[in-house]
Amino acid sequence: MTEPLAPQYDPRAIEGPLYQWWQEQGFYRASADAPGEPYVIQIPPPNVTAVLHAGHGLNNTIQDVLIRFERMRGRNVLWVPGTDHAGIATQNVVEKLLAKEGLTRFDIGREAFVTRVKAFVEETGGVILQQLHALGASADWSRTYFTLDPDLSAAVREVFVALHEKGLVYRGKYIINWCPRCLTALSNEEAEKEEVEGRIWHLRYPRDDGHGFVTVATTRPETMLGDTGVAVHPEDPRYRDLIGAHLMLPLTDRRIPVVADEAVDPAFGSGAVKVTPAHDPTDFEIGRRHGLESIDIMTDDAHLSDVVPERFRGLDRFVARKQVVAEFEALGLLEKVEPHHHAVGHCYRCRTVIEPRLSDQWFVKMLPLAAPALQAYRDGQVSFLPERQGDNYAMWMENIRDWCISRQLWWGHRIPVWYCDACTETIVSRTDVTACPDCGGAVRQDEDVLDTWFSSWLVPFSSLGWPDDTPDLRAFYPGAVLVTAPEILFFWVARMIMAGIEFRGEVPFRTVYLHGTVRDTLHRKMSKSLGNGIDPLEVIERYGADALRYTMVNGMAVGTDVILDPADLEVSFAPGRNFANKLWNIGRFLLGHLEQGAPPLSDIPDADLALADRWILARAAATVADATAEYERFRLNEATAVVYHFLWTDLADWYLEQVKPRLYGTQGGGDTARAVAAHVFDIALRLLHPVMPFITETLWQRLPPSPTRDAASISIASWPIAGGTRADPAALREFGAVQEIVTAVRVLRAEYDVAPGKLVHVTISDASDAAQRAIAAEAGTIQRLAKVEHLTVGAAPTEVGGTAVLDDGTTVTVPLGDLVDLERECARLGGEADKLEQLVAAQESKLGNASFVERAPTAIVDKEREKLAAWRGQATVLREKRRAMGCDT
Repeated sequence: MTEPLAPQYDPRAIEGPLYQWWQEQGFYRASADAPGEPYVIQIPPPNVTAVLHAGHGLNNTIQDVLIRFERMRGRNVLWVPGTDHAGIATQNVVEKLLAKEGLTRFDIGREAFVTRVKAFVEETGGVILQQLHALGASADWSRTYFTLDPDLSAAVREVFVALHEKGLVYRGKYIINWCPRCLTALSNEEAEKEEVEGRIWHLRYPRDDGHGFVTVATTRPETMLGDTGVAVHPEDPRYRDLIGAHLMLPLTDRRIPVVADEAVDPAFGSGAVKVTPAHDPTDFEIGRRHGLESIDIMTDDAHLSDVVPERFRGLDRFVARKQVVAEFEALGLLEKVEPHHHAVGHCYRCRTVIEPRLSDQWFVKMLPLAAPALQAYRDGQVSFLPERQGDNYAMWMENIRDWCISRQLWWGHRIPVWYCDACTETIVSRTDVTACPDCGGAVRQDEDVLDTWFSSWLVPFSSLGWPDDTPDLRAFYPGAVLVTAPEILFFWVARMIMAGIEFRGEVPFRTVYLHGTVRDTLHRKMSKSLGNGIDPLEVIERYGADALRYTMVNGMAVGTDVILDPADLEVSFAPGRNFANKLWNIGRFLLGHLEQGAPPLSDIPDADLALADRWILARAAATVADATAEYERFRLNEATAVVYHFLWTDLADWYLEQVKPRLYGTQGGGDTARAVAAHVFDIALRLLHPVMPFITETLWQRLPPSPTRDAASISIASWPIAGGTRADPAALREFGAVQEIVTAVRVLRAEYDVAPGKLVHVTISDASDAAQRAIAAEAGTIQRLAKVEHLTVGAAPTEVGGTAVLDDGTTVTVPLGDLVDLERECARLGGEADKLEQLVAAQESKLGNASFVERAPTAIVDKEREKLAAWRGQATVLREKRRAMGCDT
């Protein structure tokens, strides 16, 4: 850990060995009986077959920043990792592998298929967790769970049975979202809406008495083959006389009734709607109220079934749509077709258009679970960042629908229900059933498995040993924070809150931090299908994990997205790479001057501290307070910016430049300078460690020994306390005056093109008390940093010169004398002034034209006014420069 620092920062040389060392030392293993207030975060369990992508990189970086911050603050930290069995996703992958062999899962049977999936998961699963090591994730890997582990499976059964015993789990025939590609039901949240350009077909249904017809509008004309009625609003005067009459359903010769129902919107289409109870949730409810038959016209793979006329049987639903429309047109029953922009549900896994379908499924009654979870939010037991997400949570809870939890898959937690064919008994059991408890007959288990989310909504307590009463459960539940993406607010977050209250009596976490999304420069979400993704491992290989982490955090305010350019990784990750390089160079310079050691700051008498020492200590105190406050408020980008400014500007640009003579031995006070520099660098490294753990550990390990640096690793070192450093308002004011004077001279040199190596004379007049004390204490610093040959304090000079007035009224003058060719510079500035005058005159003329101002868009006029204001400002600056140089005398 103490080899000399390489001349160039090479993250590949330090990150791998350092992470291995952290793991060997066991720094991140949690214990229920360890001291400190518990602080727990659950990793949103990635799919077991997933690989690291940019979204994972952002999400886990945020979690690790919070975990490292609280660990250093003395909390008993537990970051729980795990993977999700991902029913649909994993089964789809293995089915595709079978297809390459010319097989389906049905060819090999359920048992063999599940064995095949297990083997695949054992071979490829968990790769993403290994990849998180490269990111620097400080999770307790000894606690890694898999949602199909026996312990977690026992928790799943317990919850299913307990909810069933309370009447909250039931089996029923309802309209569900069906994926004809994955061949399974989906919950409402899994049927993701996508805006599409579709059509509305207006179809005519003749009256059975031959007197006219009724026009209905539909976006899915093929479903008319399953119509069993037409509904109108009871107060719609257009159809009052038709209620109770019958129509002939075209193409089927089926007679269907006209019913009155308040669910009908009279303003949609003609005000009459076709009713297909087996293929639309609203139609299903209308059908139940009016006793209409439900006819399921679809097969599992979305072809038309044998209940439709023979010529339509076996047709794909979209082919059938075209044929139905063609036949209506041929019969003169197609009134019109209109374009229609609307949202259509798609399977969240394979993006296939879902089919609303009547089916027997298992459901959870959500309203009794949602009510206390909603109240917990309103009572402040759980909060959301950003706050607007709390409104989204509340809205979903207020309008919650029952959760369809059964899936027609083979990979997952099989539903713990058995059926006896001998006596028709249904057995719901926590343990496997081999015979009917009533008649002793043979039983068969339900073929379906549970929704993947039915296991993941339990992980805040199932991963800690529940339903057993374990020490971990008592110590680490509830957790502190959940960090995740807003896309799974309803899939996962809301359900975890409901489960936590139902089974543990309190919310599973106090704060839900919903971060933004990683997007490209066109603000598109990164995805494989768009080809705009960024591979975090490639970034880590090229620039290091710290560069990736810093860039992610630096670009992310609460609730905003992170914008990166996948076509230019060098530019995208330049902020992190550049800062890491700068930090490495600061460390090499400073540590090079600390090789012989440095006394602890506590050994340095206050009287030995120079103004610059007092200033940097005060800035360190302010930085500790500000950074800590921003970390606590989850404003990680602001915390990072505070530490960045301290390291790059305060420490590197000012303090180290000021103390160089002392470090080089050309001035006295070397021990003091080394003690102060080591102390504040230690503080800065600790403050930055949560964001950039590798480079901060590497540099921190090389600081000289000190009573305050007694931890084996910076990751378990104590967090700096603002009160532990020195607040010094006077030093901040006085050294601030030094900075202002130096900056003013530098600006004047640049304005008047003074050669970089040329020494100048500077006169300070009207100096404030703080400026006078600053000059008295740091005159040498001002001269050295601003390249000043003579520094005079007194009356303003009479000769031509550049002047700057500081905020406190202190005036800084640089006599130009022989520094510039006054005649030539006046001529140049005069030419620039003439051009600006012409631009101003032309712009004033344009904006004085009433016709332009009245007709042009407001935004254009405002932009032209901004140009005029800018040019006038530049003209004022030029006039002042010409006056200072005596050009007009």
